Amino acid sequence: MKRPNGIITLLRGSAIALATVFASIGGIANAQAADPLPIVFVHGDSDSGSTWIAQKWRFESNGYPRDLMFAADLDHPAARSDDTVPEDNRSSTADVASQLAGLVARVRLETGADKVVLIGNSRGCQTIRNYVQNAGGAASAALLVLTGCVHHGVFVAPGVAMGSEYNGAGHFLSGLNAITEVVPGLPTITIRSDRFDLYAQPMGDFIGRPGQPTGATHDNAALRGATNLVLPGVDHRETAYSSAAFLQMFKAVAGRPTFSAAIVAEEKPVLDGEVSGWANDRPTNLALVGARVSVFETNPESGAREGEAVHVKTIGADGRWGPFEAKNDQTYEFRIQAKGYPTHHIYRSAFPRSSDLVNLRLYPQTKEAEGKAGALQMMRPRGYFGADDTVTFNGERASGLNDHEVPNGWKVWMTSAEGSGQTVVGRFASGDVDETIAAKVWPVDGHVAWIELTY
Repeated sequence: MKRPNGIITLLRGSAIALATVFASIGGIANAQAADPLPIVFVHGDSDSGSTWIAQKWRFESNGYPRDLMFAADLDHPAARSDDTVPEDNRSSTADVASQLAGLVARVRLETGADKVVLIGNSRGCQTIRNYVQNAGGAASAALLVLTGCVHHGVFVAPGVAMGSEYNGAGHFLSGLNAITEVVPGLPTITIRSDRFDLYAQPMGDFIGRPGQPTGATHDNAALRGATNLVLPGVDHRETAYSSAAFLQMFKAVAGRPTFSAAIVAEEKPVLDGEVSGWANDRPTNLALVGARVSVFETNPESGAREGEAVHVKTIGADGRWGPFEAKNDQTYEFRIQAKGYPTHHIYRSAFPRSSDLVNLRLYPQTKEAEGKAGALQMMRPRGYFGADDTVTFNGERASGLNDHEVPNGWKVWMTSAEGSGQTVVGRFASGDVDETIAAKVWPVDGHVAWIELTY
């Protein structure tokens, strides 16, 4: 599978058409160059605002003001099975549109801006469209950039699961697409993969329906009346969080191209984020009051702690674990102790820049670890693991990978006969990404440990 390389194609049109497209939004872009507008990033199903951390760094590194970028962190981020039926720790389409409306109102109040740019991924696309089409949001939006969307359904099944937010023939998406797919006068850009998005596949092999037609197509993320762009080789999440996606986002928002997605390091990054938990098989994005976070510097070769905790905090009502002044060349372990959860150990790369999106989410132990002495997971929240990617523990291919052409897994694991103390070096490499993190195995009994990749 080809991985993201920054090459972009137009879904319908030529290179001349592409130039015309960006010229047509030049009025917005040029105005932003002198007086940039706030950007509101909207995450997808079961995600959090932390997914946008690297893209915010890239915008900052290209001169976009940090205080004009905001990331939604929607409560109960998973969609309901039926949009009309209440479900524990699940949100309706109206719930998340309302939350987005509140955030945009706050952003406008804080910044004094009349309009904002809205950038979304996956379910975030439908949340944005619902907000601008049905909740009065069009008056507050200057530009939409929608990535890896499911505008026309993950599946299309007339008369079946009509309450599903992801049924292209269901009530929600049919209503959203009924009259016009874009708001007249509101510039809208979509970014999609050519054929590697697991939620835009003609067969249901990756959504629990092997061998069954979905009724969907590879171009489900495109909208009639929008500027529809294609990034060859990217997966569902890389349509939003990759360096290739950033290059197109920046061009759309700033009105000029940038030829660097490099992240420029700060001397003293300050980190913060939310601690949240898990309920009814999904994350909550709600403050886990009373949790205790300890941050340790680690040896980048062994993952071992280097001394006592350099930051400790018990979480209050705001759910925040910082602020913490980090070193931009230092790797860290985040230990989280919370009532009703195993002790979590999260290993991270060095943070090159400040961020308030270093969210710490507590997960249940992976089922593959049951009955084992020790275990360690590695997760990639901003992308998937492809069959031809390098995904290793101590140089050996990780368990949990598959050989499907379409990337469809973002977590891998290893188990160990040793209860704790074993050093494991996790590595992910693909295209312009090569990230290596050393960690320690912890006992399955009472602990959850993972390596969290940033890129």
